[in-house]
Amino acid sequence: MLCHGFFIPLIYCCNKIAVPLYKKEDMYTQKYYPTIVISDVHLGTEHSKTIELTDFLRTVNCKTLIMNGDIIDGWHLQKGGKGKWKKEHTDFFKVIMKMMENHNTELIYVRGNHDDFLDLLAPFSFANISIVKDYMHEKNGKHYYVVHGDVFDSVTSKMVWLAKLGDIGYTLLLWINHIYNKYRAKKGLPYFSLSQSIKQKVKSAVSYISDYENELVALAKSRHADGIICGHIHQPADIMIDGIHYLNSGDWVETMSALLEHEDGTWEVYMHSDSAIRPQAQETLQTVFTIPQSQNESMRVAFSHYF
Repeated sequence: MLCHGFFIPLIYCCNKIAVPLYKKEDMYTQKYYPTIVISDVHLGTEHSKTIELTDFLRTVNCKTLIMNGDIIDGWHLQKGGKGKWKKEHTDFFKVIMKMMENHNTELIYVRGNHDDFLDLLAPFSFANISIVKDYMHEKNGKHYYVVHGDVFDSVTSKMVWLAKLGDIGYTLLLWINHIYNKYRAKKGLPYFSLSQSIKQKVKSAVSYISDYENELVALAKSRHADGIICGHIHQPADIMIDGIHYLNSGDWVETMSALLEHEDGTWEVYMHSDSAIRPQAQETLQTVFTIPQSQNESMRVAFSHYF
């Protein structure tokens, strides 16, 4: 299969390609976070916001980078065809390698359902790279159980054919969304997410999210953890549920979000600003904004292709 043994050779190849990764001034403006969590990048797909994610990573450094599943979209790559793996996808891994080289960043790659080819490797450790199925993160005496979350999705875990059918539908929706927003841009109108609009109007989608969160909270309790860190449903969140801190890192297909851990052990959801969505040829670094933590409500900002 195309993706078997794909990850390690890719890292090796990345190291052999001379592509400028950091501007000199970036080395003096990077902000430090003990831990950064990203997920659901879906490298290999047309709609992956890889350039925006790479720009973000160039502005930060961290002790631990957790890539919490669906970083590489093996499902899409296995379909074959030319041009699916692009230069910016390789550049993404090169930036991560530069973080590891310059800051001794530890890389934790948690497998997801779209990169389940990593099941053949996990658990695997080499230098400061670990490929795992789950991970327990500890900071200031608190423990967070890290898992992609697909095992609690009955569709992806029990009916893979239906999940892949849903993936096709979601890709079509993103294509329509892209065309529609090009039209809106010409009219001077702001970006509009069709998937978000659909999600807000479908009660079953909201119910699915709630059930998913509760399942993961129960898992965290069973592991005697203080919190759970997941991805999978493309819904960034920072909430307390029944005494458990529920964190979801969102995605880099639509929401362009990540989780940032501070020195005192608190977390925030990072949201890449709309101004960061720009033509691929643009060289300037984009500004960003953050959404503060909330203990009362989560952020519902995207539609997942799993429901």
